Amino acid sequence: MASDLPMSPHLEQIHGEIRDHFRALANGFQRLDKIKDSNRQSKQLEELAEKMRDCKRLVKEFDRELKDGEARNSPEVNKQLNDEKQSMIKELNSYVALRKTYLNTLGNKKVELFDMGAGVSAEPTAEENVQMASSMSNQELVNAGMKRMDETDQAIERSKQVVHQTIEVGTQTASNLKGQTDQMGRIVNDLDTIQFSIKKASQLVKEIGRQVATDKCIMAFLFLIVCGVIAIIIVKIVNPNNKDIRDIPGLAPPAQSRKLLYFRE
Repeated sequence: MASDLPMSPHLEQIHGEIRDHFRALANGFQRLDKIKDSNRQSKQLEELAEKMRDCKRLVKEFDRELKDGEARNSPEVNKQLNDEKQSMIKELNSYVALRKTYLNTLGNKKVELFDMGAGVSAEPTAEENVQMASSMSNQELVNAGMKRMDETDQAIERSKQVVHQTIEVGTQTASNLKGQTDQMGRIVNDLDTIQFSIKKASQLVKEIGRQVATDKCIMAFLFLIVCGVIAIIIVKIVNPNNKDIRDIPGLAPPAQSRKLLYFRE
């Protein structure tokens, strides 16, 4: 019996979980016969499909653990463990075929392909699947199941590569955007500096303009004063007897004209 096989603790735990799933599948299909509502039957079949997926994962884990421990076991023990693994795969295929039979009974034309492999095909009917699985040897079932598992692993690996490439592209795009943002920040700072310089230059020009205007006013005022003084001097020279014009301080008054006396002989 399988329980009498020499197994490592981890391998025995995996084997026990697989057997628990098989018991749950058997009970689930028994309950399915008592359900009359088609919607509840579809839901029950989905739950059974989830159990089958868990079984697939556990069988793969059982196979990996078995290969890791081949060197520690005797050839006879390895043969017994391989036979047990083939028996589990065959039993799981029978549940897959049974699920397809129920799906066909429910009239579901889009029969969902349960990705188990191990000799189960999408085109044949459920009865043909059962006959095909029964006619195949254990080694053929194992090879077919492992091939389908490898295909699934390759698809998962391709998906991981796509996700990794997408992350790299996103990271590079974020880096480029960050660089452009920094460059825009530097440009804005330069524009602010230029604007500040322009304001300072405008204020300086205005200040210079005010100073120049003040200087012009002072020069004009001095020019008027000088012109006035010159005009007074000219008038004083031309008309020295004019009393209306006061003498300019510091300027000597004009000399008195001498009268020449002409005597007539």
